[in-house]
Amino acid sequence: MRIIPQSAFGQTVLLIGVLLLINQVVSYLSVTYYFIQPSYQQINSLLATQVKSVLANDLLVSNEASRNRYFESTSIRILDHSEARAQGLETAVYYGFMSSQVSEQLNQLADVRISTVSQKTDIHAPYTVWISLSRYPDTWIAIPITGLNEANISPLTMYLMVIGILSVAGGWLFVRHMTMPLSALQKAALAVGRGEHPAPLKEQGSSEMIQVTRAFNRMNQGIKQLEHDRTLMTAGISHDLRTPLTRIRLASEMLPESQNWIKEGIVNDIEDMNAIIDQFIDYARYDSEEVKQDTDLNNLIRELAQARHIEDSHHIELKLNEVPTLSLRRVAMKRVIDNLIENAFRYGSNNITITTYYNKAKKRIYCKVRDFGPGIPNAELEHVFMPFAQGDKARSSSGSGLGLAIIRRIIKAHDGEVTLRNHPQQGLIAEFYLPVYE
Repeated sequence: MRIIPQSAFGQTVLLIGVLLLINQVVSYLSVTYYFIQPSYQQINSLLATQVKSVLANDLLVSNEASRNRYFESTSIRILDHSEARAQGLETAVYYGFMSSQVSEQLNQLADVRISTVSQKTDIHAPYTVWISLSRYPDTWIAIPITGLNEANISPLTMYLMVIGILSVAGGWLFVRHMTMPLSALQKAALAVGRGEHPAPLKEQGSSEMIQVTRAFNRMNQGIKQLEHDRTLMTAGISHDLRTPLTRIRLASEMLPESQNWIKEGIVNDIEDMNAIIDQFIDYARYDSEEVKQDTDLNNLIRELAQARHIEDSHHIELKLNEVPTLSLRRVAMKRVIDNLIENAFRYGSNNITITTYYNKAKKRIYCKVRDFGPGIPNAELEHVFMPFAQGDKARSSSGSGLGLAIIRRIIKAHDGEVTLRNHPQQGLIAEFYLPVYE
């Protein structure tokens, strides 16, 4: 179990929490030693002075009349033990540190207690301090103390509340200022991973964050330029290759009829080479500049299936369930489905099944293309998605090996995923899903 979080946000929050705790402890100690303790010392000194005044007037051994006159002038009462119990002594709380300080100043043992009985009936009534001396154990001095409960929120509580609020607010602003550039950088990095090229990020935050953002912008610009150069180079190579292929085909047309078998072989090879060149161009272009449109995936599949009906030997069974509309690159998605259909017919069987359905729990639209051919060995199911990878010999695979790589790139650009798996009975299932954003 990790105590220290790994994320920058968690570490910052932990640091702020530890600093806030230290600050609160130091504040408590400071207020205790510099405010509360001197106040109690002053109160204890005042109580000791009042007791000395009572002793100086011999009120602890005087008659009732002398005690009453002293009460009228000072509000301090001298009561016997039974009378003190009737006035609230039983509910009084003993305070050891006050007893020690008062005893030290009086040079004799003193029992100091504080009663709050009067607070139950009147919140503005004073507290009563009860003091009994060891030399007069049956006599109690009741001294009223005012001003201890005038404020509902003590200055210490208010001070700590302000410190806590300022600390939390400052920590929140600091973390927000630090994580905003990171959040923008994360979104831009994900966009680059999908093959997009977002606008340069604003350089903000700390000096280290500015340097990282600047480096990312340079990297993004470099990748964009590299993609452009690759597309331009591929287009140039394809143009240079098509020119001699055209001349070869023109020359083959001039062969005599007795050599038609040679002519047909040359034409077939030229068509295969043109198809391979088209795949190179498609892989390099990536369709990243195509604008997304609201598209019904089922309608797209129906259009492509209808176009295949011209071939009498091929049959497509459609099992299309109702699915939500998606924002798609229409041309790119048609290339995906058409390529899957072509692979199913070429390497699988003349009869294929296309199924679509919507998973509400995962908010995904699934599309499956199944053939009834020999399938692919399980060890090669993931390998065939690599560029220039060929399928197994059992499927008599041919071509550039870019078809499935192009499909995966397009699906990933739509935040989806494509997989291959063998059917338990027979055939291969090519399945992809696309997320639905509401």
